[in-house]
Amino acid sequence: MFGRQGVLSSLSQALIAPFSGGSMLGLPGLRLPPAGFLLLLPFLLLLLLPATPEPHRASYKPVIVVHGLFDSSYSFRHLLEYINEVWQGTHGCGALVASSEAGEGERGTECWACQLPRGAGAGTHPGTVVTVLDLFDGRESLRPLWEQVQGFREAVAPIMAKAPQGVHLICYSQGGLVCRALLSVMDEHNVDSFISLSSPQMGQYGDTDYLKWLFPTSMRSNLYRICYSPWGQEFSICNYWHDPHHDDLYLNASSFLALINGERDHPNATAWRKNFLRVGRLVLIGGPDDGVITPWQSSFFGFYDANETVLEMEEQLVYLRDSFGLKTLLARGAIVRCPMAGISHTAWHSNRTLYETCIEPWLS
Repeated sequence: MFGRQGVLSSLSQALIAPFSGGSMLGLPGLRLPPAGFLLLLPFLLLLLLPATPEPHRASYKPVIVVHGLFDSSYSFRHLLEYINEVWQGTHGCGALVASSEAGEGERGTECWACQLPRGAGAGTHPGTVVTVLDLFDGRESLRPLWEQVQGFREAVAPIMAKAPQGVHLICYSQGGLVCRALLSVMDEHNVDSFISLSSPQMGQYGDTDYLKWLFPTSMRSNLYRICYSPWGQEFSICNYWHDPHHDDLYLNASSFLALINGERDHPNATAWRKNFLRVGRLVLIGGPDDGVITPWQSSFFGFYDANETVLEMEEQLVYLRDSFGLKTLLARGAIVRCPMAGISHTAWHSNRTLYETCIEPWLS
């Protein structure tokens, strides 16, 4: 109602008035102020000090989460809580996760933190917008990966466009391969941190419950007969099946992994490498007790040789040739490796210690 100048003017008159109109120590025209006023005087003087601007609260970059094989957005409820925890009690904060009516192509689940009472337990990044994309859930995750890449691309592009400061990607299991392909094919992506959470980045070669359900009569030793056929490449898991004993078949038949790895020549290889190198940071997470990713070092770009001896990333041809940018990223200090034991495959996105150690530090 009153401007600052008006308040200061009124306050000045109030400070002077008590000293006028009487006598103080025998001096005409001045009188002693009331004792109560003297007690208030220091506080009133504080109002005369220049206003201090409120500190600027930096906002966190939006986070986009891409799920894995047979997953859905619900699987990531714990991760959402860790990133953007709300205090739920008598103060009336809203529900943590709410379905969003996003714009065209922006299908997902979003999370916001509410304003917390002083002393309440805020999350590590309150106010962060987190979107778990609801695409290719459940059995739909078996669709060919290039089809999934196109769908996720249409979903993430509007989110990136609204975040000129950049976004973070957290991509779990098979979703890590989808995200790596996105970084390759999107010319103008603005991904700051790409967090690959227990993802078979160099492929998969192991018998798992998923495989036994999908191909009940096949073992890993002969699954190449299915996966390296045109019919087999219609299943996502065959798109990154990497049989170290049939490398020639893999290179010729793989319609996805061999391409994004730059292991097979194609006309977009140079552009994809340039796009991938736009990423600010690559965070690789996995561990020896995963139980699904085989070998588990695939989460760190390690893989078997023909004798099933694991060669680490720096020994892989895709690194030595820098075919899609790994060597360049490592040289500029943009690769973070975070191995952690004692975590099974389905627990990576719900383990609080893992989140605080390997994910939270990179969500700027």
